[in-house]
Amino acid sequence: MYPLEYMKDFQYKYNKKEKKIMSKYDTLWQYVQNEGQQSLRLTFEEIEKVAGIPIDHSFLTYKKELTKYGYQVGKISMKEQTVMFHKMDEAACS
Repeated sequence: MYPLEYMKDFQYKYNKKEKKIMSKYDTLWQYVQNEGQQSLRLTFEEIEKVAGIPIDHSFLTYKKELTKYGYQVGKISMKEQTVMFHKMDEAACS
């Protein structure tokens, strides 16, 4: 058994329909990809609505997953409480 401190950041769930393990931000990554914009700016509040969870420190770890969707996280502004997402060029995605 793992200690609770270790388990609290383990936020993966199993998607029975697609038979795969999803991270807690997969809904957000899919949303960003479906928007299809070159750049997208979302507030922390909008991210919480889309993802169903508030943005927290673990976002910094999970953000690398977004590259699988052809995007990357740009500037994170704590002052404005926003996150910029940028579409990656084709060469960077392969």
